[in-house]
Amino acid sequence: MASGETEIVMERFFRALADRTRLRLLNLMGDGEVCVCYFVEVLRMSQPKISRHLAYLRRAGVVAARREGKWMHYRVSEPAGETERRVFREVRAWLREEAEMKRDRERLVKICCAPRMPAQLQGAPRPRRVSA
Repeated sequence: MASGETEIVMERFFRALADRTRLRLLNLMGDGEVCVCYFVEVLRMSQPKISRHLAYLRRAGVVAARREGKWMHYRVSEPAGETERRVFREVRAWLREEAEMKRDRERLVKICCAPRMPAQLQGAPRPRRVSA
């Protein structure tokens, strides 16, 4: 990769990690896969805003997506370069220890495990491998 390309990739990577909402999204994905509707419910933000942040994370190469019918599922995808992977792992480890991030994960688990799902989540596929 040419020097200019490397700089662009590096800048995109760090900008992706420089936004609190994007960090909260990465945190909620953990090692699992989460449907957009759960991000909306947990973070109490609009679906278009969440989708814009997820698109940014995808362009940075740290999130992958798949469609299942009308549902979009997102999961963490480790960056290509070894240095990026190392930094990314450290950031994710830090997120696991931060108080607000823990509260977000607890809220996700509470919503997922509720005997009755909120109306806006009726019929939505539950996140896979979610833990607090």
